[in-house]
Amino acid sequence: MNDGAVRIAMWSGPRNISTAMMRSWGARADCFVSDEPLYGHYLSVIDEDKRREHPVYDEVMRSQETDCDRVTGVLRGDFDSGKSVWYQKHMAHHLTDACGMEWLGSLKNCILIRDPAAMITSFIKVIENPSPEDLGLPQLVRIFEWVRSETGVAPTVVDSKDVLMDPAGTLKRLCGRVGVAFDAAMLSWKAGPREEDGVWAPHWYSSVYESTGFAPYEDKAPVVPERLRGVLDECHAMYDVLAEYKI
Repeated sequence: MNDGAVRIAMWSGPRNISTAMMRSWGARADCFVSDEPLYGHYLSVIDEDKRREHPVYDEVMRSQETDCDRVTGVLRGDFDSGKSVWYQKHMAHHLTDACGMEWLGSLKNCILIRDPAAMITSFIKVIENPSPEDLGLPQLVRIFEWVRSETGVAPTVVDSKDVLMDPAGTLKRLCGRVGVAFDAAMLSWKAGPREEDGVWAPHWYSSVYESTGFAPYEDKAPVVPERLRGVLDECHAMYDVLAEYKI
């Protein structure tokens, strides 16, 4: 049992660099990682039509505990891995009302954001008509506000653009905020799948499978389809709120 372990919950929307960040932390000798442990629960409570938008949804639910109380009990509990850091990769929209937020007080909560236009144009390659909730921005704002209000400590906000433009500098700042030493091993990893990857990985992680480090930042001008302009505007307003606090 490791009572002094640091438990990091990194909350993100989809189509961010969340899996690359998981690879980065997983490259540390002192850290083990969990890949979207609330995904199965999320799929179990949404309506069937929405559930069917997700690749291998039935396999995901079979692969994970779907009872939120049990999952969150494990995530905030002790662990015997022999490691001192537990990095939990979370999608913000997986945190349903059934889970509550009280358990977040036991974790070092961080929020990973990305320019909404880039997020939307990537996400619609898999799910064509996302809502702001599908992209996680309303949930990220709620998480930020709850943690800041209830714990007195605001979550650490990281912009994916900053990570890609300056991986070492941004990760050093992130490590400092969560109370662990920076490790240069976080800057590179071996290509390919990992044992900890969720069963959905072949449908979402192809670019990460090919990577050995953070890709250089590309200053693109993504064009969001007109049908999603309202979604973009809503997401941008929430992104701007969080971006004010980025490290």
